Amino acid sequence: MPLIPMRVMLDHAAENDYGVGAFNVNNMEQIQAIMMAATETNSPVIVQASRGARSYSNDNYLRHLMLAAAELNPNIPIAMHQDHGNSPETCFSAIDQGFTSVMMDGSLQADGKTPSSYEYNVDVTKQVVAKAHAIGVTVEAEIGCLGGIDDGHGAGLSEDEAAEHLTDPDEAERFVKDTGCDALAVAIGTSHGAYKFTQKPTGDVLKMSLIEEIHRRLPNTHLVMHGSSSVPRELLDIINQYGGQMKESYGVPVEAIQQGIKHGVRKINVDTDNRLAITGAIRKVFAEQPEKFDPRDYLKPARIAMAEVVKARMIAFGQAGWADKVPVVSLEEMARKY
Repeated sequence: MPLIPMRVMLDHAAENDYGVGAFNVNNMEQIQAIMMAATETNSPVIVQASRGARSYSNDNYLRHLMLAAAELNPNIPIAMHQDHGNSPETCFSAIDQGFTSVMMDGSLQADGKTPSSYEYNVDVTKQVVAKAHAIGVTVEAEIGCLGGIDDGHGAGLSEDEAAEHLTDPDEAERFVKDTGCDALAVAIGTSHGAYKFTQKPTGDVLKMSLIEEIHRRLPNTHLVMHGSSSVPRELLDIINQYGGQMKESYGVPVEAIQQGIKHGVRKINVDTDNRLAITGAIRKVFAEQPEKFDPRDYLKPARIAMAEVVKARMIAFGQAGWADKVPVVSLEEMARKY
């Protein structure tokens, strides 16, 4: 099956009331882990790369790894997504590399750190929508600012500061009309990275009610939850058991994500949980078998550990069992629909 536009996948998810996990990758083992989980659960999947990942791995390597994943898993629908594009030029370069979906994050200026104005966000997003839709590529945008920093991207807002940059439903409604984006990432109190909340989040800091209100106003726009790793205690414990120094942290409860899915969330970004699983598995091998030096001896268990996390999220988000039911639509066909 060829790589497909993300919009096709999100439309199907909306029609059938499930969410789709979007998992970040930097290397071969991570892509393999995602595809292992997708195959086992018969799940459609969004594989995404940040600017940092593209710089680390090189676009050519990533593109061919993604093409290999599609070739080796012909029954699994895959969308290749640029995560947090900081400028139209970044998104255009991803499109040129074969990405079937891009995120133009105009909530921050081109430095990827400074909160922008509404007018700036609309302008850069419209530029990307015009080029992307002409060739069938999906566009995700963002309104409001998340906390934390990931791959050098993010305003570095604390939990309290992030609460001051939540998505305004009125602005979200106007923004979608002004830009024509396919999917909208909203800020509801979540953060990038492992350190999201200092205690188990309640409705005071994780504003799921915002999701409900935005979905009420924009029932036909696919909503996106960023910073949605759950930071399971057991993954932190494995890392610390084998020499790590992870501080206590709380992520986004899976139950909260499931609530969001009931109210229009169709794409859920997960990265940190996979990093934690990989790191714990590698530390375990190093601690228990210090004589090992072959990278395969620790990358194999790392790959399996990540696959287990991805599989659990695919089941929890409801995407398991749908892969063979998602329609195959080419970029050319999608372009004609816009």
